[in-house]
Amino acid sequence: MSGPDISVVICVYTEDRWEDILAAVSSVRAQAYPALETLLVVDHNEALLERLTKEYKDAGDEVRVLANAGPRGLSAGRNTGIAASYGEVIAFLDDDAVAERDWLRHFAAGYADPRVMAVGGRTEPIWASGRRPAWFPEEFDWVVGCTYRGLPRGRVKVRNVLGGNASFRRTAFDFAGGFASGIGRDGDRLPLGCEETELCIRLTRARPDAVLLIDDRAVIHHRVPGAREHFRYFRTRTYAEGLSKALVARSVGADKGLESERRYTTRVLPAGVARGLRDAVLARPGGAGRAGAIVAGVLTAAGGYVVGSVRARRGGVTYSVAGTDREAGEGEAGSEGGIR
Repeated sequence: MSGPDISVVICVYTEDRWEDILAAVSSVRAQAYPALETLLVVDHNEALLERLTKEYKDAGDEVRVLANAGPRGLSAGRNTGIAASYGEVIAFLDDDAVAERDWLRHFAAGYADPRVMAVGGRTEPIWASGRRPAWFPEEFDWVVGCTYRGLPRGRVKVRNVLGGNASFRRTAFDFAGGFASGIGRDGDRLPLGCEETELCIRLTRARPDAVLLIDDRAVIHHRVPGAREHFRYFRTRTYAEGLSKALVARSVGADKGLESERRYTTRVLPAGVARGLRDAVLARPGGAGRAGAIVAGVLTAAGGYVVGSVRARRGGVTYSVAGTDREAGEGEAGSEGGIR
């Protein structure tokens, strides 16, 4: 089959997701456009590393298990996978998600244009309770790692792709460096993010002619555990996103770092509040709750952004790109939500 060779990287960290990890790998092995290899990067968990090594000992080069060679966290795990992979394109899949059969085929098609440096897809939630909580607004599906209302449909150019369902041309990392450690999740109790946003902005600064796409035919299904269906997690995640956005803004500048967020907060969210209030008037379930959650999410994220900005200005946050440690606020990192 013509097209680029694609390596798939799945970062894992806990045995609690054992069945999900096996399902994720199986979905990659069942692709209509075969992956060159699947790399399972284990984040500082010796028991899980040993167990997965035994599970895939007969898979040969089709599935490789390796330890995160950097500091704890998703960014270093992804960088480990990038360094160990052989594909012309590197795709990333969450460890609690399964990809539809044509996932990689749609990614591969996007790279027919040599200007394309990244292609992302659509992520659909699988709610633990069997259906979306009535109060949970679709505009905030990014809270649970999924595609949210407000993203454009079809195959379109975007500022950044979403990390749990994304791919990059290998040369993108030559131009921009790897994922920044210290911005995204690192085992801390707060569910931080935005590492892919920061990378994508760095990439387009290094290569202004680079094209980044989302193709909503490249679909994965992401499991949402019961604990994340509650407002407590919603509030924690939106606050953490504000913290992350502050660091991204300090890294790449507020103008670019918050470009998509301004459109989201001034257009998408007011429309969501209006829909919720309308549904409440019409006595439809959850309308008032959705409107209230949108307002609460905005305020909580804004609070996180203020706190994160103060911390960054004080030099209280350090991140690194390609092995170079930097203090937040030092300028651009190197040489991603709210909207992620």
